[in-house]
Amino acid sequence: MWSLLAIGCLFSYMWWEAHRNRVVSVELSFPTFPESVRALTIFFISDIHRRVVSEKLLARVKGNVDFVVIGGDLMEKGVPFHRVKENIRRLKQIGPVYFVWGNNDYEADYRELDALLWQEGVHVLANSAAMFESELGEKVALIGIDDISKRRAHLDLAIAEVDQSAFRIVVCHNPDIVRIIQPQHGISLVLSGHTHGGQIRLGRFGLYEKGGVKEGNGTTLFVSNGYGTTNVPFRFGVPAEVNIVTIRRGKGDDREV
Repeated sequence: MWSLLAIGCLFSYMWWEAHRNRVVSVELSFPTFPESVRALTIFFISDIHRRVVSEKLLARVKGNVDFVVIGGDLMEKGVPFHRVKENIRRLKQIGPVYFVWGNNDYEADYRELDALLWQEGVHVLANSAAMFESELGEKVALIGIDDISKRRAHLDLAIAEVDQSAFRIVVCHNPDIVRIIQPQHGISLVLSGHTHGGQIRLGRFGLYEKGGVKEGNGTTLFVSNGYGTTNVPFRFGVPAEVNIVTIRRGKGDDREV
């Protein structure tokens, strides 16, 4: 009797962890960030999968972000497109929306998803870049790299037309993209998801590392623990999250998560 109750409580807790609406803020500073831009604030949401994005969560951040980045896995096979459309429309309420492809997006009807994104005015960054320029002409490049696990990632193609002086941010669903990034690419920051932080962790142990900020290959990598789940609708030790990523000029050693 007590063991069944304990198991029921455990699964209830794991379901709650998987459906939380946490906003985790990330503060990053770089000495090369354009001084005239001052700061750039991104609402980063990755791995939505089957979830419906909370309107209450979005109300908490509305007016405080410059734009939205969907870091892949907006959906997966079996998710109705009316739910995807509703999620997109909710996200559009807080700012312009940029999207990169994730592996599960391709396992759904990706042609229909591509058409929906276009109809809803979402900026799809598939090995391409969006450029932002300050009044003084300083530039920030948001570079979207297609999913690396599907062999669709073409970093060189994406940065070929990016101004050499631009501060470069790469968004790629899979953090393995850092394996092909080299210092000469001039990438200052990479935003990724995909891993769900392991989704179910026992202390330090999980299928993947917990998300956070890391340094490597001449760049800074931030991996989100993600908003949704895959395979099972549970989390443990790594609750669902979305992120407010603020980037500004600074020494580069005052970073917080």
